[in-house]
Amino acid sequence: MEKSILNSVLEFMKASMNDAAHDILHVYRVVNQAMIIAEKYENDVDNDVLLVACLLHDIGRKAQFENPAVCHAQVGADMAYKFLYSLGLKEDYCNKVHHCIKSHRYRTDNEPESIEAKILFDSDKLDITGALGISRTLLYKGQVNEPLYVLDDNHVIYTTEATQPESFIKEYHFKLSKVYDKFYTKEAFSIAQKRKKLTESFYEELIREIDMQKICSIIDI
Repeated sequence: MEKSILNSVLEFMKASMNDAAHDILHVYRVVNQAMIIAEKYENDVDNDVLLVACLLHDIGRKAQFENPAVCHAQVGADMAYKFLYSLGLKEDYCNKVHHCIKSHRYRTDNEPESIEAKILFDSDKLDITGALGISRTLLYKGQVNEPLYVLDDNHVIYTTEATQPESFIKEYHFKLSKVYDKFYTKEAFSIAQKRKKLTESFYEELIREIDMQKICSIIDI
């Protein structure tokens, strides 16, 4: 891929992200994970399509923040297609990137078909289900999706008034356990199995920390 095109894609991605300091880190982790998985397929993967789809897969999130009914994957796919086409890239290429982004939040009507789309789906899921996933939710500090747990400036966990803390942790843990059977490539499944123990350990540690803070608050330490 020409460096000028890649630079344009990077700038478009950064300009489109709602929470640049955080979500861009997620994008880069997905790119890194995707490239690791793609190495297993050698010549079967169009790395240019995969790279651009990974970089642009979350650009529709700003629209979803403004209107929760919007599917950020669909919006992002449309935005990416128009942008890439405006750069003079071929329609076939734009369509491949569009499909990858549209299907990265897999639904029955958007099942990943290409190997690039499957790798993007796997890479995005691997980042969400890793121990960093719950850290990302905490670091939002209530700005996105109103998480029940947030971190203050001293990295202390505290709860919002919206709901009881246990409900969020249980729901999140349930989602973690369900996504491991959704992977489309055996390489991603292997990575997921290795990461599962880390995720479970992080979850248990978080529960202990929250319980300890509740105890300390009761006895006024």
